[in-house]
Amino acid sequence: MEEAKGVVKHVLLAKFKDGTPPDQIDQLIKGYANLVNLIEPMKAFHWGKDVSIENLHQGFTHVFQSTFENVEGVAEYIAHPAHVEFSNVLLPNLEKVVVIDYKPTTVHL
Repeated sequence: MEEAKGVVKHVLLAKFKDGTPPDQIDQLIKGYANLVNLIEPMKAFHWGKDVSIENLHQGFTHVFQSTFENVEGVAEYIAHPAHVEFSNVLLPNLEKVVVIDYKPTTVHL
């Protein structure tokens, strides 16, 4: 197994509150995606909606993944005023949220 050098993935699982209008969710996603343009250590952003047929999502509907060069980049992102401002807009719209940071490992067979 090989751990990616320094790279850290920041994953946020979200369940929006019932009644949150789809256009509001779209605007929140655009705001989240725009952070990659505002916060230098944030190198990439991907998101998607749950499409699993296993029904193990526990109510989580969306996943957001950001990529950073290292743990220090994640810390800088979390403290960045643009992230703090966005979090203050996003979090009140969420019923449930889980955040996990991890260093990806590749398995060579």
